[in-house]
Amino acid sequence: MKETGPSQDRPQPVSRTQAFWYWLKLGFISFGGPAGQIAIMHQDLVEKRRWISESRYLHALNYCMLLPGPEAQQLATYIGWLMHRGWGGVMAGSLFVLPSLLILIGLGWVYMALGHLPAVAGILYGIKPAVTAIVLFAAYRIGARALKNGVLSSIATLAFLAIFLLDAPFPLIVLAAALLGALGGKYVPKKFAVGGGHGAAKKTFGLALIDDDTPPPPHARFTWARLFRVVAVGLILWGSVIGFLCVRYGWHGALTQMGWFFTKAALLTFGGAYAVLPYVYQGAVDHYHWLTPTQMIDGLALGETTPGPLIMVVTFVGFVAGWSQQLFGPEQAFLAGAVAAVVVTFFTFLPSFLFILAGGPLVESTHGNLKYTAPLTAITAAVVGVILNLAVFFAYHTLWPMGFGGRFEIASAFIGLAALLALFRYKSAVIPVIVTAGLAGLAITLLKPWVWPLFQASVCGQ
Repeated sequence: MKETGPSQDRPQPVSRTQAFWYWLKLGFISFGGPAGQIAIMHQDLVEKRRWISESRYLHALNYCMLLPGPEAQQLATYIGWLMHRGWGGVMAGSLFVLPSLLILIGLGWVYMALGHLPAVAGILYGIKPAVTAIVLFAAYRIGARALKNGVLSSIATLAFLAIFLLDAPFPLIVLAAALLGALGGKYVPKKFAVGGGHGAAKKTFGLALIDDDTPPPPHARFTWARLFRVVAVGLILWGSVIGFLCVRYGWHGALTQMGWFFTKAALLTFGGAYAVLPYVYQGAVDHYHWLTPTQMIDGLALGETTPGPLIMVVTFVGFVAGWSQQLFGPEQAFLAGAVAAVVVTFFTFLPSFLFILAGGPLVESTHGNLKYTAPLTAITAAVVGVILNLAVFFAYHTLWPMGFGGRFEIASAFIGLAALLALFRYKSAVIPVIVTAGLAGLAITLLKPWVWPLFQASVCGQ
């Protein structure tokens, strides 16, 4: 049988309606974190549908990697914008997160209204140590890719010590790393020429709708007028919403402060959601007291099990904060949680849309220039240390929930070690690990009243 090569027929133009249904479907199936989401889009848009060529896809991805924010959602926004102008980008980026927003609001209600039930508590008991293992594995994966020499490893170590020992604010760590990267790119450029890119295209899957030689459409060509117009629209959107919240609830009102805080968080998400979670924890738990450390860990656990960017964990944070703060009174707890979740999600993702729609034509031209990529390389190295600190934080609160003076959770330790083994040794996906850990936690919780006394007696030699 004769082997067929790449198709030489260019795909038919894609209508906005066709794009709408694809982006909506992607929002429901985008499991697996940024790596999984980027792989799904590559398989669909480059290999199967051929909406965009391999090199153009990677070029867009490299651009998104230079920006703060969830790169997979930004990549979807970028491709939607490239194909169907600004509204296409807004549609693609919004549908990428909408299913996760609705699912997390529903899970937030289950957690707050029914979380005290033994079955729900048992599932969460098992998921928490698995999440700790997942965070540790994330530090390993990013570190293996980013820490290519002693200079970058030193930056990661300094970042870990700064946040672990000195409780340094995350924005300060990012700024210091960027400055070190800028200096390093100038004086020791070889040490900083390893990050930011995803390589060159090596395969062809046939002619694409947006091919290698397809000229940029008129809306993707840089003009100062277009840049100012898009930035102005974005700032008006941000200012009108934050202004309404300020007038309605006051500057110190919970919803207003959520809008302001998560705007800042959105600008600091270099390196993915794991990197900004310590900053979210510092603000939401330590400073504002919107939720407890246990609720923060539970939120990450639920965020890992839903489609969409992992940074969607902030939706859960907003829901729990709105519910707990009783923003609209004790009788309207769900409404308060849902409104807070929407507010937090809006302010978290608005900068991502602005970066793509306004900065795409401008920033894309700087790709590959060490002057711009060296600071990102240093930030990525610092992110490894920050994520490792997050794993230590989760492990502490999972294994010693009552503090070091309290009881050590042996069952949680076993579940965490099993999850680590599954991730490192058997390369298991995140979702099966979480599901299995949740079922193990449920079984332990239900059997604990009968089995635990016998197990404790055997361990203690009684």
